[in-house]
Formats: sequence, structure tokens, C-alpha cells
Amino acid sequence: MPQVQHQEFDLTSGEPLPSVTRRTGLRRVLWAIAGAFVGAQVSVTLALIIIASVRKLRAPVHGFPHSRNSEVKVQGNYLRVYTYGRELYDAMLEAINAAHSHIYMESYIWKADDVGEEFKEALAKKAAEGVEVYVIFDNVGNLVVPDSFKKFPKPINAMRFTAVHHWWHYFDPRRYVLDHRKILVVDDEIAFVGGYNIGSLYATQWRDTHLRLSGPDVVDFSYSFVEFWNRFCSHERRIAHRTVRRFEPTITLHLNDALHLTFPIRNMYIDAIERAQRHIYLTTAYFIPDHVMLDSLKRAVSRGVDVQILLPWTSNHVLADWAAHGYFSECLAAKIRIFGFKQAMIHAKTCTIDGEWSTIGTANIDRLSSVGNFEINTEIYDAKLAEQMEAIFESDKSNAFELTTADWERRPWYVKASERLLAPLRILL
Repeated sequence: MPQVQHQEFDLTSGEPLPSVTRRTGLRRVLWAIAGAFVGAQVSVTLALIIIASVRKLRAPVHGFPHSRNSEVKVQGNYLRVYTYGRELYDAMLEAINAAHSHIYMESYIWKADDVGEEFKEALAKKAAEGVEVYVIFDNVGNLVVPDSFKKFPKPINAMRFTAVHHWWHYFDPRRYVLDHRKILVVDDEIAFVGGYNIGSLYATQWRDTHLRLSGPDVVDFSYSFVEFWNRFCSHERRIAHRTVRRFEPTITLHLNDALHLTFPIRNMYIDAIERAQRHIYLTTAYFIPDHVMLDSLKRAVSRGVDVQILLPWTSNHVLADWAAHGYFSECLAAKIRIFGFKQAMIHAKTCTIDGEWSTIGTANIDRLSSVGNFEINTEIYDAKLAEQMEAIFESDKSNAFELTTADWERRPWYVKASERLLAPLRILL
């Protein structure tokens, strides 16, 4: 008897379904297309990494504009902004050397170089004198740092942060969080916060921004460190020291916490942008905004706000650069002005709006900082500080060029194609 081929039908429409052979063939085609797409992404990524590595080896070291800023008094606190690493490190070391009670230090990256050793030795000296010293550094951020450097003398209490402590944590996306915070607190009297990591490279070759604060609001920084330490250390290593906090609306700390799914820094930015009436001057190391923040910036322009974004034209993360490029056409079309910092890496995470509002901290405008890392930003309402921040922004622009629509559209077709190919990777950055 002749073999009868079985035909399946859709129970709703009564139409015949594609044969098993056709479905299998279709799946193979789809898998082939997906494989080719991923392969192209990998190839472009590797090419960019190689090109960036070669450029880094050949790139000469250039200076960049920076200035010394005077102290600003804000509600009983004294604030000073630093824009040059060596000057900042000298101020931090001075505070450490004067400590008499306790030192809390937290850094995403802590290099095993001259500057790194300088801080380590200063902390060891104070610990030997009886000062309580606690340090936190991120495990992933310091993977290339030798293990020998990451071993601190016993009087120093050290934590190598990781959120993965059990095998089942690998199945929780929140556990891939990084501790991207950079703070120093001395005796609940002086605090530092900002974009600077610890290392010789950052002392002279990177443009970054850090804030020094002395006064009653230092206790908020102390509280944030102690809460973080006690949350991730063993019970017997917990810090008993507790601070008395207060309400101070002119200076506010915002802390991102990926494990608790709380991201107030992103909300702080969006709220401030929505209130802007005259100008927004935003500096960020990596510009990969989500659609809500980008729409807020575009709405600001539509109501007459001068929106200017300053970012490194060539950063230390080539994929982040190319991911940012995918937003430039949309920004330029919306009349958002873009400035590319030249000859050096600008790593600052700051914004000042309307001569009234400013923020300085550790969070970039990207997914990792918005919803993926532990971050800390200070929000400040003060006209004098905003005036300083505007002056810093103008100084940085003297070492930058403004990107025009005509110049941007003249980039080669293969560059445009590569940007679109890498666009799906934005979610990982």
C-alpha cells in the first residue's frame, strides 16, 4: 500500500500546518541568521578592542585644564571640588594622617602602583597607632591587581566585595552587582566622594571630579559605609559605631542598591531634568541613557532649556563609546549639544542645572550605574557651588569640540553599520 503522509491542521482555523520538514528547515535558517549576527558582533567587538589597544600604546600623554576651587559654605558644611587627582590625593592623605578615631575607605579600583602603595602605607600607619581602619574594594574591579597587594596588615579591616557567596547566587542577576562607590570618611568630620579611583594613572592623566565635605553632614557618608560593611561582613566583624543623622534638604546622599532594586540616583537625575528652565550641563564618562532619561532631556530642549553633554571622545571602554554613538543622531536632531573631550579621559560624573542644583558622585549615565551597581551621589542645592560647577564645565569645554550634525553624518557607512550591529549590547553596558 502507498504510504500516506500525515498532515497536521490548526485546530482554530482549520488550515494545514507547515510540515515537520518545513518547520525544521525554518528553524535552521533562523539559527543560521542568529549565529551570523552574533558572529558579526563578536568580530566587530574584537576589532574595536584591538584598535583601541594599539591606539592606547601609541597615544601620547597630554595635559588638560583644571583649577583650584575655593571652599563653599552650605548649611554649616564646607565643600571643596577637586578636578585634579594629585591635589585630591594630597588632601585625602592629609585627612588620613590627621585621623584620631576611625577611617572608612571604599574604592572600586585600587591600583598596586606608587599611589596605591602611598594610601596603603598611610592607612597601615594609622592602624598601627590604634585608629580603627576599614577598607572596601571591589573584587571584579581589581581582578588585574596582584593578590599580594590586596592583603592588608592585620590591624586594617579589609573587605574584598562580591555579592556571590553561594552557588545559587549565580542564577540571580542582581548578584552580578559591582561596588562602584568611591568614598573616604575620617572621624565623622571629613568625607570625600566622586569619580576618582586610587592609582597613579588617575593622579595626572585623567580628568575627574571629587567632592570634599567637612561638617555635620559627614555623618551621612559614615552611615552609608557602616551600613554597607555590616550588611556584607560576618557577624563578628560588624562595626558597632553608629552615627546620629539629621534631615538636611540642601545636601542629600542618594544610594543605588541593585540587590534591593532601589535606584534613586536615576530618579534624582530625571526629576532635576524635568524641573530645568534655563540650562543643563551634564558631564559623564559613558553616555548610554535609557529612553526615559533621553526623553526627559529632549523635552527640556523643547521648552527652551540649553542642554549640553560633555563626554570623552575616546574613553577607556571602546564598546561604551560605540554604544554612545548610537544616540548621537537622535540627540543632535533634538538640539541636544554634544561636546567631545580631547587628548585625555574625562571620568567625571557631574551635572549642574539652572545655577541652583548640582550633583557629584560615582554614577555614570549608563545601565550599569542606573540599575546595576552600588553607587553614591551627592545632591546639592547651592548657588555658589553651582557657579563653580558651571565654571568647571566651561573650562572642560575649552579642551573639547562640539559635534555638529553635518560632521556626524559624514562618518563612513561601515561605521554606521557597526554602530547598529552593536546597538543590542547597550543593555549590558
